[in-house]
Amino acid sequence: MSPTVFIKKNYRFFFFSREEPRPHIHIIGGRGESKFWLVPEIELAKNHGFSRKQLREIESIIEEHYHEILESWNKHFNS
Repeated sequence: MSPTVFIKKNYRFFFFSREEPRPHIHIIGGRGESKFWLVPEIELAKNHGFSRKQLREIESIIEEHYHEILESWNKHFNS
């Protein structure tokens, strides 16, 4: 299962249900896919297909929705 947290600017931000415990978010859109760590700070973990410009845009969206993403992470993984 991979619950969607939200969709913004044609990017889907989601979690994989059975993955490592360190908080992170997956993003897919167009022909790209990436993963960003959320703690101790927002940091690119993996990228396949997104340009630097797209990664900056995605990171900006993560920053804008940081608390919402972490809240969703905690709700999903601590239930």
